[in-house]
Amino acid sequence: MSDALRVTTRTGGTNAGGSTGRPPTCPPTPGDLTADSLSFAYPPRGFLRKSPGHALQDITLRLSPGSSTALVGRSGSGKSTLVRIMLALTKPSSGTVSLGPRPVQPGSARALRWYRRSVQYVPQNPAGSLDPRMTVAQLLTEPLRQLRVEGNHRMLVAQALERVEVAAALLDRRPGELSGGQNQRVAVARALVASPSYLLADEPVSGLDLPLRDTVLALLDSLVRHDGLGLLLVTHDLATAARMCGTTAVLDDGRIVEHGPTHQVLKDPRNEATAALLEASPDLLRTYA
Repeated sequence: MSDALRVTTRTGGTNAGGSTGRPPTCPPTPGDLTADSLSFAYPPRGFLRKSPGHALQDITLRLSPGSSTALVGRSGSGKSTLVRIMLALTKPSSGTVSLGPRPVQPGSARALRWYRRSVQYVPQNPAGSLDPRMTVAQLLTEPLRQLRVEGNHRMLVAQALERVEVAAALLDRRPGELSGGQNQRVAVARALVASPSYLLADEPVSGLDLPLRDTVLALLDSLVRHDGLGLLLVTHDLATAARMCGTTAVLDDGRIVEHGPTHQVLKDPRNEATAALLEASPDLLRTYA
């Protein structure tokens, strides 16, 4: 099989319950989000100008609205680099990222704004990514200004807060005055406020206790199932992938080494990296033994 493995997402995950409904201001869904034959190499460094290190090699992913894919791998496997490229924050050494028929154009500010409105990021550590000097209202209004989103910003902020079930009474508070779970919900609301079609969530429940993990994962699942967003869930935990995603891609040393329906990947792992991740989840290992 070629090193370039196509990953087509499938709807999956547990039903999180009631729909929040997409706001009427959502732009039309632009089509699939595709990473095509992406590679990334760090430039040579040091006096001897050693050859560049490859962080990613020939990665192909296809995400669709209303479906979820888990990108699973150990630390250092290249997950964060791939996410940065798909957010148009890092330029690949080769390959392209496209939204529908339109490739990302790094040199066009207008095209980048359109792309970044459609593809938003949920960080691993909201406490570190949310400006502690800003109120919740300011944090949610900032991306609307940066992306030049038209319309009633106050209404868009209210809609985003409603979708993540955050009380409007928190609008004047700052991150330091919120709990960890509230900060994570604000981070999701910040990603939703511009009405994107896709969320790239990087270890969104890492560091949260079990009840908060369940709450945040249920929220993300609801956004996929009921609101029709496409989700790329980056995680090192196969148990989270099994709960949330119909499709799983395993990344190891910069290559996708295994992909397919999540239940199939877990039931019959074909790669040592997948087997090692499965062994790190004893409950999951017993389920699929």
